[in-house]
Amino acid sequence: MRHFTNSEIIANLDWQPLVDALREGFRRGAHSPPRPHYTVSVPDARDATLLLMPAWSEGRYIGLKTATVFPDNARVGLPAVTSYYMLMSAKDGQLIATLDGSELTARRTAAASALASSYLSRPDSSRLLIVGTGKLSPNLAAAHAAVRPIEEIAVWGRDRSKAEAVVAQLAEQGIKADVANDLEQEVRRADIVSCGTLSMEPLIRGAWLVPGTHLDLVGAFTPTMREADDDALRRARVFLDTRAGAMLEAGEIVQALASGALRRENIRGDLFDLTRGDVQGRSGKDEITLFKSVGCSLEDLVAAELCFVRSAGR
Repeated sequence: MRHFTNSEIIANLDWQPLVDALREGFRRGAHSPPRPHYTVSVPDARDATLLLMPAWSEGRYIGLKTATVFPDNARVGLPAVTSYYMLMSAKDGQLIATLDGSELTARRTAAASALASSYLSRPDSSRLLIVGTGKLSPNLAAAHAAVRPIEEIAVWGRDRSKAEAVVAQLAEQGIKADVANDLEQEVRRADIVSCGTLSMEPLIRGAWLVPGTHLDLVGAFTPTMREADDDALRRARVFLDTRAGAMLEAGEIVQALASGALRRENIRGDLFDLTRGDVQGRSGKDEITLFKSVGCSLEDLVAAELCFVRSAGR
């Protein structure tokens, strides 16, 4: 049995092959049931959460990601989220690989946004704004740059020093970026706005979105979180990673449906629809498009399978 560390996952999951694998994975489909959440009591701290994310495709592979979220871990210098992945054969059920979950999750999440962008952003998009300074931020920048001719990247965060750190990480990868000062001004300049934050209140205002913008919303993964306001949902053609997940968990979608800013019939499609050609992506250069993701276990399975197969061929 093989174990893949985070560094080995990075080495085996180049952006364009991963985006292509996700495209084929959504076209092909897989069993990807809703993820169960379990509350775990923690002495003298906030409750933790255990998440299980299974997926399988007949005759190929079975995968299971386990993730724990301990909100108060920062007090003891530990990450709040810890995850691991198990990859098994769907022919005999044998465990064939385990993978560290943090880099697997970060890369498949960013690659899913890049996959959506390949359908929804303008082909000539050259200005990218990254909103947020967490682990996802440099991944989102690199993934979007892999599918569009990005020439300018700006990184915005509430803490300028953290934005500078993301810029430095990108520089180590040979990707030039600058720190953004004024969020509204940078949104109005950007062709693609990609958000990966833990915000509970809207950061992006629909009034700031100029014709032709593509808005990528990754961070809000519970019904009480959101990164964009109702006006953004009203003005844009809205697409999801999966209807089943986003309509239950994505704060922007849940809240906009509740307020009436968005109607179910105005959700144009998801990644299954886009990759299979069942719905049209961008239909004009002045259209505003919006992609909302919360992640799904199919993406983990595709990424783990690609990592395993590519390592065997090296």
